[in-house]
Amino acid sequence: MKQINTALCSFGMSGWVFHAPFIDAHPAFNLYGVWERTKNLAQEKYPSVKTFRTLEELLADDNIELVVVNTPSVTHYDFTKQVLQAGKHVVVEKPFTATVAQAQELIELAKQNNCKLFVYQNRRFDSDFKTVKKVLEDGLLGDIVDAELRYDRYVPALSYKAHKEAPTAAVGCLYDLGAHLIDQSIQFFGMPTAVFADIAINRPGSQVDDYFDLKLFYPTHRATLRSSYYVREAMPGLQIHGKLGSFIKPKTDVQETQLQAGKKPTDADYGIEPESERGLLHSEVNGKVVREHIPSFKGNYMDFYEGVYQTLRNNNPVHISGEDGMKVISVIEAALKSVKEKRRIDL
Repeated sequence: MKQINTALCSFGMSGWVFHAPFIDAHPAFNLYGVWERTKNLAQEKYPSVKTFRTLEELLADDNIELVVVNTPSVTHYDFTKQVLQAGKHVVVEKPFTATVAQAQELIELAKQNNCKLFVYQNRRFDSDFKTVKKVLEDGLLGDIVDAELRYDRYVPALSYKAHKEAPTAAVGCLYDLGAHLIDQSIQFFGMPTAVFADIAINRPGSQVDDYFDLKLFYPTHRATLRSSYYVREAMPGLQIHGKLGSFIKPKTDVQETQLQAGKKPTDADYGIEPESERGLLHSEVNGKVVREHIPSFKGNYMDFYEGVYQTLRNNNPVHISGEDGMKVISVIEAALKSVKEKRRIDL
């Protein structure tokens, strides 16, 4: 089998935590190169990797088949466009783009150049998301009437990364954490019919939003998506209520913490949550009321790269597509319009 020579566009935290370990561990991939302007951090960890000093140099290398755009969100559109114009397949991190128009352009460019375009929504492979999705698929709650998804942090200080605090396109809590929650809600319930939003800045000196409260309207229920940088005591990350019962799950996927500590995706205990973080199911099953904690599924970001492999080598459909990314951006655009116009926006 010919390996998929893959290059990363940066080797900050996303590079060495979310991408390199999986590309290195998956037998179908070869971590071929990394774009680092001045440092050689990737070579220190992966001695065989090739270092590129410019994007142009990276794209000129015909050995590279797949490029991961894991740079600041404001660069996603421009860098992804350059990768596609070079005729290479691309994985772009969320948020996919700043606007729907940019997303449409990149989707069309990928088709024109016969390239595959993947959006890296890794939170689909978190243990909490996988567990809730299974509960919904099994119909354990009955018809859904209300849902709340949260992604909170306690980070009152401004980030030392200037690009995260600059009031530029695709920056802020809504584009960063909101992109995860919106994608998850779409995966659970489909596209909403309308959006109403409250977005705010709470941190002293901040120029970008650090709080949002979105109400997504569905024909049969509502989904509330919330995030704040001022939540010291964690709230349940996912609360789903149906006509038969409820499922409440802490947002506790362990993968990021494990990867930062040096654990490898191939380790036996990788991605396994502690039993104390199991979700609570209080519902009616086969006519009997049950109230019990249920086991969490194992989280595994390797499933994302397995999907990329299946597309590039076995011609499977793209599992997280540009169209998926564009749906998320369309909800974000509607949320921003809702705040500006102080009204509910139909989709």
